[in-house]
Amino acid sequence: MNRRWSKLVKLSAALSMLVPLLTGCWDRLEIEDRAVVLGVSIDKAKRSSDNDEVTHHAETMPAPKMGLIRVAVQIALPGRIPLGPGEGGGGTTNPQETVWVIDVIGYTLDDAFMKLQQQVSSRIFFGHLRVIIMSEEYAKGGIDNVNDYFRRNSEVRRMAWLMVAKGNALSLLKAGPKLERIPTLYLMSALDEGINMGKFPRDYIGIFWSNSSKKGEEGYLPYVALRKEQNVEIMGLAYFQGSRMMGKTKPLQIGSFMAIKGTNPAGYRVYVMLEGTKKMVMTTTTHRNTKWTASVKDGQTHFSIKIVLEVNIEEKMSRNFYLNNAGVVRQIQDIEARKAEKFCAQLIRQTQTAGSDIFGFGEYIRAKEPRYWNANIKTKEKWQEAYKEMTFDIHAFVNVRRVGMKAT
Repeated sequence: MNRRWSKLVKLSAALSMLVPLLTGCWDRLEIEDRAVVLGVSIDKAKRSSDNDEVTHHAETMPAPKMGLIRVAVQIALPGRIPLGPGEGGGGTTNPQETVWVIDVIGYTLDDAFMKLQQQVSSRIFFGHLRVIIMSEEYAKGGIDNVNDYFRRNSEVRRMAWLMVAKGNALSLLKAGPKLERIPTLYLMSALDEGINMGKFPRDYIGIFWSNSSKKGEEGYLPYVALRKEQNVEIMGLAYFQGSRMMGKTKPLQIGSFMAIKGTNPAGYRVYVMLEGTKKMVMTTTTHRNTKWTASVKDGQTHFSIKIVLEVNIEEKMSRNFYLNNAGVVRQIQDIEARKAEKFCAQLIRQTQTAGSDIFGFGEYIRAKEPRYWNANIKTKEKWQEAYKEMTFDIHAFVNVRRVGMKAT
């Protein structure tokens, strides 16, 4: 009897271990049953008959008294996205045939996506979302709703790009660039390659949220525009105060921002004209080394910023002078250093006027001068005001490393 009971116990134990392996994918969802969203655009909208009552009812569940937004999604079409460089696997080279762009009007993002779900047979899935585009008009009104909705959604990756568009954001979602079969991948690669070439700092949506949450720093986003050939230009940085866009920079000021932060690699080019002449060269920065020193004087913060730039000479536009002359090279270094100091100072003053510390000076003060911070600042709002009064000295040093070769 005991032997039979022992066998029964062993058999039950073995079966209990095998049962979890036999359950299969009980919660599986086939990819064909998902509406894979690759990109989202958000614009302000006017009242329209398209605003269906899906999440509200005029009589019993009234809608919030707020402005409307137009939300569009770019959905990948099953079987239409090419798997390789050719057109094999049922793929196509026409971007309009690989994705489907559909837009609705709603009061909030959740409201808009609920209406989209009413119009799409498959379940909307954000696991492959790569790009979120907001119009400049919408960003200046505040993006609290965008931050709240996407941060709560566990499907959204922190490596996606959030950007601000000049004009209408929907036009970028409908663009048909020639270099990519999927428009959102073109937008993503334009920014990713910008990082590799030193044209833009690393600023994914997760980094933006992190910076915006800090007491002594503000967030910034890429500011882009659609050109006539359906190509996208990075036109500058859109800088924020909290969740509200306060302004934007020029394209070359991205280089100044990266110089102040000491971000590498470097890749911006500038013209340098020798003083008192019409002799001109174009230089490119290849590397930056930046050091900050903070101090507090009479209750006011002061920063000393030392920037060292490694520079190559790319092009000479004038005759009758030679780059193998040490005096000429030294003059180029001095002129570019003075221009770099002036340009960086202008950018800092521009952000000070807006109370938008996108550099993170406040976080540096929190780390290096905690007594001053805890006694005088404490909150993000107080730093936004204190940043406007901050003083600074900028010292730039330029080293010309290469002047190129010329065969005669």
